[in-house]
Amino acid sequence: MKCHTYDVIIIGNGAAGLSAALHFNQNIKIAIFAKTSVIENSTMNAQGGIAAAIAKEDTFQSHIADTLKTGGKVCKKAIVEFVIKNGKYAVDWLVQQGVQFTTKGKNAAYHLTREGGHSYRRVLHATDATGKEIETALLKQVQRRKNITIITEHTAFDLIVKNKRCVGVYVFDNQKQKVQAFAAKCTILATGGASKVYLYTSNPDTSSGDGIAMAYRAGCDIANMEFNQFHPTCLYHPEAKSFLISEAVRGEGGRLLLPNGERFMIKFDKRAELAPRDIVARAIDYEMKLLGIPCVYLDISHKSTKFITEHFPLIYKKCLEYGFDITKQPIPVVPAAHYTCGGIKVDRNGCTAITNLYAIGEVSCTGLHGANRLASNSLLECIVFGKSSALHIQKSLPHIKSPPQLKEWDESQVTDSDEEIVVTHNWHELRQLMWDYVGIVRTNKRLERAHHRIELLKKEIQEYYGNFRVTKNLLELRNLVVVAELIVKAAMKRKKNCGLHYNLNNLQNNYPR
Repeated sequence: MKCHTYDVIIIGNGAAGLSAALHFNQNIKIAIFAKTSVIENSTMNAQGGIAAAIAKEDTFQSHIADTLKTGGKVCKKAIVEFVIKNGKYAVDWLVQQGVQFTTKGKNAAYHLTREGGHSYRRVLHATDATGKEIETALLKQVQRRKNITIITEHTAFDLIVKNKRCVGVYVFDNQKQKVQAFAAKCTILATGGASKVYLYTSNPDTSSGDGIAMAYRAGCDIANMEFNQFHPTCLYHPEAKSFLISEAVRGEGGRLLLPNGERFMIKFDKRAELAPRDIVARAIDYEMKLLGIPCVYLDISHKSTKFITEHFPLIYKKCLEYGFDITKQPIPVVPAAHYTCGGIKVDRNGCTAITNLYAIGEVSCTGLHGANRLASNSLLECIVFGKSSALHIQKSLPHIKSPPQLKEWDESQVTDSDEEIVVTHNWHELRQLMWDYVGIVRTNKRLERAHHRIELLKKEIQEYYGNFRVTKNLLELRNLVVVAELIVKAAMKRKKNCGLHYNLNNLQNNYPR
């Protein structure tokens, strides 16, 4: 088996991974691994935008205060200040890469929208497809660089660590069904989050917690895994696969309604529909359980057709495909798992506890998000840490020894499985129990049941992994059960409700049930 060697390996092809690659000098040999195609990742699905305090009436201090408040006193203030103060740089750099944000008119200022938890309009966007605009622009720049190789349809599944130093990674070729070893002086994990551990998620299928699980097995510190953000408003339709309805819809005046047309958010928070996501998601969950209804409704139809189609063309078109004309009727919505606020502990350069291993973007726990991510801070984090990690690695590379010859992947003691149904069954069972027991609202009993079943599933999966040749589905399942265990254990340890962690046994009142 040939071992491929690079200066830097980047696992993940979203905004974090691509921005890191573009901040390196062009004499550095880089490989970017895409789990599927170059355009399937969470960045492509991001609708809202990127938050930055650039308006005249806005300030860094206000953006910092909003982030800290939303984060439930779990944020690291120094990191929050570091990221927010780099907001203008991130926006200017993206524009230099070709990103075209929506403006108020030709040659006019950027159109800024407001989302939950923000005191001012500070979210730059490209209509309602900001992530696609950013991903497409960055990808074009990466493809122009001769020093960067993009390798698609490859699933990284185990880091290779020698003497607490990361020297490479084992990668599964999805098409050839073979394992290869790739060596590098430095490796960056930019694999995204773990929302696929839940039955219903707004994220793509690639969000299976691969980077978090790989880093945990390798010995990295993992933090804040109990804080899983559920986006309050995903399209409720059996064929929609949890299509996201951007928070910007509420930011532009969208109202949440019960089936009888009654607004309900003001009962839960004075900010009503503009409250942070954890509050809105719990309020929706509460009303659905109280009334026994399958969804609530988000109504923007009081705005003009021109306003709606210009501001939300993607959402308008997608809803129309499922029979909902949002210019005339409300949108049925439900919460769905959306963002992993915890992850691999890193410093402001993305450094992990393992030498020469970095983590950036949703896979990491920088201290920016705390117990609850402020809307549209995630893309900002990707760009800021993409730069800081790249600059730190670039400075270190001349002093790092070349990686050693890597050991080949040994399949001599395993066989092909004729029981793939076992993987499929465990896959569905794990995601269902996480949704039922470790979701928006938790209890001690639910967490204990989840922990017990996860222990059994982990043994079954590990036994299967040890006896049969690996497949992409098995590798993802192996990672998901690790992530599930980390979430449950973290939730069981946290004895006070905070942000996205809400345990009914910790309540001093009866809300929510």
